[in-house]
Amino acid sequence: MKLLRTIGSIFVLCALLASTTTRAQQDPMYSQYMFNTLAFNPAYAGSGGVLTAMALSRHQWVGFSGAPSTQTILVHSPVKADKIALGFEAMNDRIGATNQTSAFGNFAYRIRTGTNTHLSFGLKGGVNIYQADLASLTTVEEGDPANVNTKGQFLPNFGFGLFWHGPRYYVGLSAPKLLENKLDAVSGAVLVPTSESRHYFLIGGYVFDIGRDFKFKPSFMLRNVSGAPISLDLNANFLLRDKIWFGAMYRFGNAFGLMGQYLITDQFRVGYAFDLTTSRLGAYNAGTHEIMLSYDFRFLKGRTISPRYF
Repeated sequence: MKLLRTIGSIFVLCALLASTTTRAQQDPMYSQYMFNTLAFNPAYAGSGGVLTAMALSRHQWVGFSGAPSTQTILVHSPVKADKIALGFEAMNDRIGATNQTSAFGNFAYRIRTGTNTHLSFGLKGGVNIYQADLASLTTVEEGDPANVNTKGQFLPNFGFGLFWHGPRYYVGLSAPKLLENKLDAVSGAVLVPTSESRHYFLIGGYVFDIGRDFKFKPSFMLRNVSGAPISLDLNANFLLRDKIWFGAMYRFGNAFGLMGQYLITDQFRVGYAFDLTTSRLGAYNAGTHEIMLSYDFRFLKGRTISPRYF
């Protein structure tokens, strides 16, 4: 099948690009990105056809002191005859002595490109509040000039996104933070980064029928940061009777894991993902846990997309 060959070619290309190596990235990673897309692509807003609320908590490298911990809340919905969609997101991300809290609004304009396909153009804008509690570190000696906290740096930012989708497939491209804000240096301390880095995301997925009650959805996320390694996630998920998702993921050179999701009702779903680190850091932690809750508020008739595949 031509479509299968095309998807296979994309995966091979992504794998080759993922071999590049440099520094680490700043923005949090998500294993269940296909259901958390608004966090990095504003054009995803309203793609489900209903008002959707989602909460996600990710605890990375459990057992490792100062490991990343991320909490995200998203709300989005189509408005004005489905051509316009609005969304809101709030995120808190802690790594060691640093903490950032952000709030962003999202706007998407959707145009019909076919009988069941839409292309969305998205914009987002908001603020990120950055803090560094260096005084809490046990390695900082009393009187050290680096023993200074960075409190409440307000870093405004904006981004854009494109999202093209049909009932069973999607492709998205986005840059959620275009401004590379400078962060104040803390008396020569090296624990605080000098600036925010610009991130680019490319995602895609397709749902295939395997049997009457069994579907297969391969998907990928390609993540690029200037001066950092290109990161690639490959996912293989299966859907049983439109109720239970289960599958596996692999992040090249970084981690592999399992994930599952259960649709308690047509509106309410619960998801869980578990990752294990493949690098040497894996010997010092008990893996990464990610829990997601999502609910569709179907107030308006005739706007529901069911079942939801992404």
